[in-house]
Amino acid sequence: MKPTDDKNPEYFHKVVDCQYACPAHTPVPEYIRLIAEGKYTEAYMINWESNVFPGILGRTCDRPCEPACRRGRVEEEPVAICRLKRVAADHKDDVKQFMPKVPFEKNGKRIALIGGGPASLTVARDLAPLGYEIHLYDEQDAGGGMMRSQIPSFRLPISVLNEEVDYILDMGIHTQFKTYVSSLQEILDMGYDAVFVGTGAPRGRDLIIPGRKEAAEHIHIGVDWLASVAFEHTHQIGKKVIVLGGGNTAMDCCRTSRRLGGEVVKVVVRSPYAEMKASPWEKEDALHEDIQILDNHVPKIFVVEDGKLKGMTFEKVHAVFNEKGKRTLVPTGEPEVFIEADDVLVAIGLENTFPWVEKSTGVEFGEWGMPTVDPVTFQSTNKSVFFGGDSAFGPKNVITAVAHGHQAAISINLYLKEKSLTERPSPFVNLVSQKMGIHEWSYENEVENDLRYAVPHAAKTVTLSDRKMEVELGFDIQTAIKEARRCLNCDVQTVFVKDRCIECDACMDICPTSCITFTANGGEEDLRTRLKAPSLNLSQDLYVSDTLPTSRVMVKDEDVCLHCGLCAERCPTSAWDMQQFLYKVTKAC
Repeated sequence: MKPTDDKNPEYFHKVVDCQYACPAHTPVPEYIRLIAEGKYTEAYMINWESNVFPGILGRTCDRPCEPACRRGRVEEEPVAICRLKRVAADHKDDVKQFMPKVPFEKNGKRIALIGGGPASLTVARDLAPLGYEIHLYDEQDAGGGMMRSQIPSFRLPISVLNEEVDYILDMGIHTQFKTYVSSLQEILDMGYDAVFVGTGAPRGRDLIIPGRKEAAEHIHIGVDWLASVAFEHTHQIGKKVIVLGGGNTAMDCCRTSRRLGGEVVKVVVRSPYAEMKASPWEKEDALHEDIQILDNHVPKIFVVEDGKLKGMTFEKVHAVFNEKGKRTLVPTGEPEVFIEADDVLVAIGLENTFPWVEKSTGVEFGEWGMPTVDPVTFQSTNKSVFFGGDSAFGPKNVITAVAHGHQAAISINLYLKEKSLTERPSPFVNLVSQKMGIHEWSYENEVENDLRYAVPHAAKTVTLSDRKMEVELGFDIQTAIKEARRCLNCDVQTVFVKDRCIECDACMDICPTSCITFTANGGEEDLRTRLKAPSLNLSQDLYVSDTLPTSRVMVKDEDVCLHCGLCAERCPTSAWDMQQFLYKVTKAC
């Protein structure tokens, strides 16, 4: 519980958690409002400022922001934040004129980026405009990293990928494609002032069980197989396919298999269906494409006859949880299950590998073979070498890699200016009143009752015959505007000034959700029982004023507030105001 204070950043950070739940700190309600107003280019640029890849992430993001969306507190589905990012990207005008200008005359510092994925590209995006000479090394023939090699074209068209990657590469980045870095020491010996490692987690885990060696020709590591398909080396697969694993890579493997000739494709996973790591919508798309998902099956053996793979045998298990919630898979005692297969794709996880980082570089590694990296500065034990993305802390997702890139760029800039890496610049934060008249606001404060709109898909009969045809078609403009208006304006805050309050209780009477209560102060547990509406969400702090003249306090439960502004309209003394909270992610400067 925090006192009212419009300069109290701790309070506002708690209230507008949806604004920075996404690791790249996208100001979600702001671009949603711009989309609702038809200003797609402005919305795109707000996204590009923070997440760098609006068109890519608008199609492929794991959506870490959406669970924080307050719309999910009043109905099952949050605002389709991810898909609205795509709308802004798909309907923007030419944005090249809005891109940061890169100085012709450099500042004399040279930086090497190893790996051309989202983390490295973000570092380049932030540092090139500051005059740094950027050299990017990648073994692929174009930028994008795992976004190019592991995300299928039916989810991410190559044209979208190329466009957003090129916005960054066109900033004068010196690219060294088709170049595998086999020695970090060699890079350091080239005299770079700083090195950023964004090589991702490039190695897929293998499954070593009986029959693996004998059936090797028809057993493929999932990420390697996806890359082979992406680069046109693989064009077909057997009619009967088993995909091992329950993550998003497994979903990409099984759906790609359907497009390359797989007629009976089965995903087999050890865990229960509900605990699979794949995003719910990825599982739904796989099921829609007639892919079976068999959970609670543990692989036991690759069955080989006369040197040819026939299938796999699995043991059926069920999950048992102890008092601490730790899961154990226990055999059910049922007969083993045999599943026929012409090919097996192993997608059971990703691993980091750094055989090219020599001890002579001074980069130390921890217990699990991961580099020792400061979690705030992303600096390694070699002060001039920084890590980010999956290569820093293991497999996550694209938006996390972008967030790492922003922070690493700040550190590199501070390091090369010989400043403390821990004294980091603050993000831009501002509050502006939205008052226009007695009953007028500069934001749209009406609450729509619409449920979340479904994104249209292309016909399955068409998409399964063309692996490059995009499945999701995206919202049309009219539907996007309707979806955007489901936003509950989390960035518009009800700011209360105690000294103006005459305790008439008018705001409490007019509030449509009973989120305001004037009562005697007390402990949090006690206060939650004395509010006009039950305060059930213990993760949401209460907004508690200082003591008023009658010895009462104003208590507001943000959990049920609609930000409609009726309290501010009704208040006769302007003790309430609706103020827009603006947060801009910190970048190197």
